[in-house]
Amino acid sequence: MSELSFEQMLEDSLKTIRNGEVVEGTVIDVKEDEIILNIGYKSDGILTKSEYSNTPVDLTTCVSVGDTMEVKVLKVNDGEGQVLLTYKRLAAERASKRLKEAFENGEVLTAKVTQALDGGLSVVVDESRVFIPASLVSDTYERNLAKYEGQEISFIITEFNPRRGRIIGNRKQLVMAEKAEMQKALFERIQVGDVVDGVVKNVTDFGAFVDLGGADGLLHISEMSWGRVENPKKVFKVGQEISVLIKDINDTKIALSLKFEDQNPWLDAAVKYAPGTIVDGRVARMTDFGAFIELEPGVDALLHVSQISREHVEKPADILSIGQEIEAMVVDFNEEDRKISLSMKSLQPQLDVQEEDYDEDVADVDIDAVSAEEE
Repeated sequence: MSELSFEQMLEDSLKTIRNGEVVEGTVIDVKEDEIILNIGYKSDGILTKSEYSNTPVDLTTCVSVGDTMEVKVLKVNDGEGQVLLTYKRLAAERASKRLKEAFENGEVLTAKVTQALDGGLSVVVDESRVFIPASLVSDTYERNLAKYEGQEISFIITEFNPRRGRIIGNRKQLVMAEKAEMQKALFERIQVGDVVDGVVKNVTDFGAFVDLGGADGLLHISEMSWGRVENPKKVFKVGQEISVLIKDINDTKIALSLKFEDQNPWLDAAVKYAPGTIVDGRVARMTDFGAFIELEPGVDALLHVSQISREHVEKPADILSIGQEIEAMVVDFNEEDRKISLSMKSLQPQLDVQEEDYDEDVADVDIDAVSAEEE
């Protein structure tokens, strides 16, 4: 058998390949930017980094010698007798088919966010790019889309038009469906009077919204404490974990409270503030007719202007100031209406009325007139 006929027989034993054909190869060498595959052809196949993936990679970390891969033939002969291969285009074709099926079947897909843009998120499913517009990322407006970068998210395909390069994903629909299930489970679980754990979601001037895991509840400023809260933003922070009382449930609206009954300061107020008791308090606010004194958080008492001093007081602000600490006597306690009356005057010494009258009489006398009369 001649050498020529042996070479001819060897060549005949190797398969023939065509451009666009999908072949299986075995990795025989891996470099940082190139993979060499034995594809059962007279020439080895070359798979470059740019034809492996659209994202920057080190090929030595992706495959190892001995691995098998399915690739697509780009060129049987690149001019130097080498076969050029592509992996990413084959993957993209298969991904496109998969995305089409997912679109038609409403399948939930999961992929990593490769890029966060001003208008939305970009994810890649087997080398096929899916765009999720900002309006379809969540059920609420997202100010910071960058937080999703590098994260794996789930979505469905709601528009599939690869010819126009439009493959649109929708995460909002899944978020809404999940919240609906959580809300249903929450309302089946809770009832008025329950104490539940939540996370502060937002704080406003009138209260705080608390995420209960399925629905938000409103903790109104008037329910934040038995005492007075001037500014909710100084009391609560977004992300803070708190335990709250379910005060009321009206359809899907939940009213919350931090006024736990066992902490109600009026429970033993009748004993602590019985008439005749001397108490300390702080001037909380004032009106023309008197001052309201905070005896403890949740318990205010009225100090009428007539009870501030034995001397005449025109208005409380002439004697008192907000935040001032005072001592007074309880002169009346109305448990039913939760009203307490105080007197500072009762703790002041009695004035000598005779001496006072005498002084006033003397002051009213015209000394010059008296002298002339005596003459």
